[in-house]
Amino acid sequence: MTGVQAMPKAPAVPNGRCAANLDPTACQGRPILIVTDAWKPQVNGVVRTLETLGEELQARGFAVEYITPLDYRTIPTPSYPEIRLSMTHWFSLGARIAAARPLAVHIATEGPLGIAARAFCVRRGIPFTTSFHTKFPEYVTARTGLPVSWGYAVIRWFHGPSKGVLVATKSLREELRGWGLFNLTPWTRGVKNDLFAPDKALTTALPLDLPRPIYLYVGRVAVEKNLEAFLSLDLPGSKLIVGDGPARAGLSKKFPNARFVGAKYGDELSAHYAGSDVFVFPSKTDTFGLVVIEALASGLPVAAYPVPGPQDILEDAPDAGVLDDDLGVAARRAAGLDKQQARAHALNFTWDECCRMFLNNLAVLPDAWVMDGLPRRRPSLLRRLMGVRAQPQK
Repeated sequence: MTGVQAMPKAPAVPNGRCAANLDPTACQGRPILIVTDAWKPQVNGVVRTLETLGEELQARGFAVEYITPLDYRTIPTPSYPEIRLSMTHWFSLGARIAAARPLAVHIATEGPLGIAARAFCVRRGIPFTTSFHTKFPEYVTARTGLPVSWGYAVIRWFHGPSKGVLVATKSLREELRGWGLFNLTPWTRGVKNDLFAPDKALTTALPLDLPRPIYLYVGRVAVEKNLEAFLSLDLPGSKLIVGDGPARAGLSKKFPNARFVGAKYGDELSAHYAGSDVFVFPSKTDTFGLVVIEALASGLPVAAYPVPGPQDILEDAPDAGVLDDDLGVAARRAAGLDKQQARAHALNFTWDECCRMFLNNLAVLPDAWVMDGLPRRRPSLLRRLMGVRAQPQK
């Protein structure tokens, strides 16, 4: 068997920001390649964002290819078994990137797949973009007590070579600059206004008979979501929790008066939004809060802390929600707001704009650059010390 020719390094790409001006028909089927550790069957804002982004890109005529944990053997994340970590991917992932001949590479997450994709791109000189979706340093600190600064050292290392780090909100970009991250660029989110709408409460009957007002939370049921701050509030009416996660069993026992109904999807999810009265978002660590604009689109005023995410979404819309350091005060005041104002504000968030901003910041690989060959296997440390060169993968 003849040796496989090594893939040449990519030539410099001026600015690397030109996908928004591309004619998709001229891309010869080369896909926009998205590498993500967050994917189905996970139910969260990252997965919904990347799924919807792919739909928008394909609607514009672009080919899209995902590399996800579904492609590899996985193991459960310690203390969070619902999230699976990819294994056996280190060398094959590089081969997949080369074989895809991508128009551009976007690395969405800092997990095992993201780290492997980053390593391959850096080693081969492939320009790529990244995005910051999750405050993993704070999550790790909440679970282990390790200093949050250690986590941000890893985040700086991961995103350092990126041609552009896509970040959802202005306040989060300012926060990340404080941790030493740069090359940050805006990337908004959208909402499916036809799916999440006030009339969904009329078209889909809810099997719920709860006293009003209904204070709703939608999302993961996990320690980092600060759900106890909501569940411990003395509020009239009912508390409704839609979602699943490692903290559900413990919280449902501790707060038996709250209604936990598990994860919901599609029309059933939108009906739970529209059938409630106020959306309460107790998290202080989310980078955006896609559920917040889904709730607004469903006609629900929002109660939240004045932190990045809710603060950015609601700063120009005091009639759509209430931000307060006292979550109980925010919830009670939100119950008196006009639902039509909430819906009107949500219409400002579109997936079309999200897609446009994503394309505008991609680092496009030139047509002349052909990814020939497979990634080389790195020799062991001992062999490298002995001067043995890397061998092409057969």
